[in-house]
Amino acid sequence: MTVLSIKSKDSCKYDCISLGEVMLRFDPGEGRIKNAREFKVWEGGGEYNVSRGLRKCFGMNVAVVTAFADNDIGRLVEDFIMQGGVDVSLIKWVPYDGIGRTVRNGFNFTERGFGVRGALGVSDRGNTAASQLKKGDIDWEYIFGTLGARWFHTGGIFAALSDTTPDVVIEAVQTAKKYGTIVSYDLNYRPSLWSSIGGKARAQEVNKEIAKYVDVMIGNEEDFTACLGFEVEGNDENLKELNLDGYKKMINEVVKTYPNFKVVATTLRTVRSATVNDWSAICWADGQIYKANDYDALEIFDRVGGGDSFASGLVYGLMTAGDPLKAVNYGAAHGALAMTTPGDTSMASLKEVESLMKGAGARVQR
Repeated sequence: MTVLSIKSKDSCKYDCISLGEVMLRFDPGEGRIKNAREFKVWEGGGEYNVSRGLRKCFGMNVAVVTAFADNDIGRLVEDFIMQGGVDVSLIKWVPYDGIGRTVRNGFNFTERGFGVRGALGVSDRGNTAASQLKKGDIDWEYIFGTLGARWFHTGGIFAALSDTTPDVVIEAVQTAKKYGTIVSYDLNYRPSLWSSIGGKARAQEVNKEIAKYVDVMIGNEEDFTACLGFEVEGNDENLKELNLDGYKKMINEVVKTYPNFKVVATTLRTVRSATVNDWSAICWADGQIYKANDYDALEIFDRVGGGDSFASGLVYGLMTAGDPLKAVNYGAAHGALAMTTPGDTSMASLKEVESLMKGAGARVQR
């Protein structure tokens, strides 16, 4: 089954390009941010993580479009990106004033949570180079018309960063569509990003406009409710079991409202505790709904980036197999594995993903 018309690999320089902010993540390990005396550092960003997963796990040729203040912190994040195999040639470098009055790079402090204590993220990203990107700053005609990309991914985190970033997204997706590039978008609602600029009303205003240009829409229940105004009937935070029929009904309403969507995918997560979740996913394509394997009582080491790794597995499956059931299973397996390791980005291999999809257990490999 082919649900998307994807350009051939030999017609484009890149398999996928992502647009979004990449921050330096500070990880206190088993401790807490407010008590830490040392941190490990990683790179991470919702949109970037998808391309990074496509490169490191699935072997695809990818790039990221973002912006950094040109100082040693920006160069450190660039070094992380290069270690991940992601092309850095499309990064915009902004002169640094020596103190950060006009531009800076973003930090994200994240603790993992354990048991009854949930994970906690505290971002410090005001006035960053990426948030100051505006329409006209990126030569999308060159990127999509000259270099070429088979797939373009961005999302609601970048769109929420400032008054100008939604215009950058719209300019990008319009140009991508002009050149036949598939567009995916992860709604990725973050209340902390929208709260001071209009809350859910502003989130819906922005995301409903961007949605008009999207081929593959991704999100969880909260994302579709907060960003697009759809709700899953019968669900609430205290439910111990997900209402799958409610999800299916919601998706059917989504595709009626946005007939341009070729695929709609949503992760299914029941939080038993910070370290034990039930995990799965469903996607809609060609009038049918496909459900991934269930990963019940999945033990979580670091849940940050699980949804992004789901998205990269889904994209890989759609690009290579064209089969929605296989694609949603790639996504769910990749997301499950990503949550067993630290950091925002996946450390899984294609072999591990495909073994998990086939039901491989956790026995030692020798």
